[in-house]
Amino acid sequence: MHFPFPLFVSLFLTVSCSSCNATPSSAQVSEEGEEGAANPTSEKVLIGSSSSESAVELDYTRADSLRVVELLKLRQPSDETSDVLFIARQFLGVPYVGATLEKPGEERLVVNLRQLDCTTFVETVCALVMTRRSGSVSFADYCEHLRNLRYRDGHCAVLSRLHYFSWWTADKVKRGFMTPVSFPESLLEKHRFVVSYMSDHPDSYPFLKNRPERTDSIRLMEHETPAEGVMLPQRHTGLSASRLKGIADGDVIGVVTSKAGLDYAHVGFAVWGKDGKLHLLHASSQFHKVLETPETLQAYLTRRSSFLGICAWRLK
Repeated sequence: MHFPFPLFVSLFLTVSCSSCNATPSSAQVSEEGEEGAANPTSEKVLIGSSSSESAVELDYTRADSLRVVELLKLRQPSDETSDVLFIARQFLGVPYVGATLEKPGEERLVVNLRQLDCTTFVETVCALVMTRRSGSVSFADYCEHLRNLRYRDGHCAVLSRLHYFSWWTADKVKRGFMTPVSFPESLLEKHRFVVSYMSDHPDSYPFLKNRPERTDSIRLMEHETPAEGVMLPQRHTGLSASRLKGIADGDVIGVVTSKAGLDYAHVGFAVWGKDGKLHLLHASSQFHKVLETPETLQAYLTRRSSFLGICAWRLK
């Protein structure tokens, strides 16, 4: 796939249109109508509370809102043990499109289920699963979960977006949404997760280009990011489930990279294949779509010299 990971995570959240005031109930109306389903719309929707501070500019197509509600209502077969994989597999074949959220203008919460990159795929699936687990079939509730996943403390602003995956996972763990997967200590290796790519290459990011004050803010957050950590090295990712105790179907996998200034290069979901080996369900730039790789995770990592290993997290 493989562009520098922040280019996937540091995505602007827009499908620009003129804004209008709306309540959750008016957003619900758009879930039920077919006419104009493919046309972008924009609403300022209250999600989470009636406070004006919770008003988020929401950009989506009616087709997206209809699809969200359809997936929230979808019944999981009894033989499908992972609700994460059940939802993730509903996106098999969806086109891979990078930087779908990178648009000009003010920060908005974009809902786009028609075009996914590796990060938006993981965010979309996790937001759907969190909403389903809460018992809701509300589009507005889905949007609230998506906002909480995409932004530090759920604050919808460009500098609160979780641009590095180490930021994304740390925020999820801190807020109780996810927990790190524990591998046997004897299999782990120490690794320094140093992040500096964005401040080193501000011209690669539209919201940083010619905005030195924003670049300075990003640099400060990079410097405050804990570097010391551990990973499961690539050579151990081909071990059996009995050896890789802890990781399960549907766990989120982050692929650790050696690229200077980056922490992770790719993300997806763990799948234990019929061969007894780990595989990856992900949005692939190589194959231009969401798919389950037929090759093992270890084979996938081995073909890319910059892929050092993995870390994993579980949605609570």
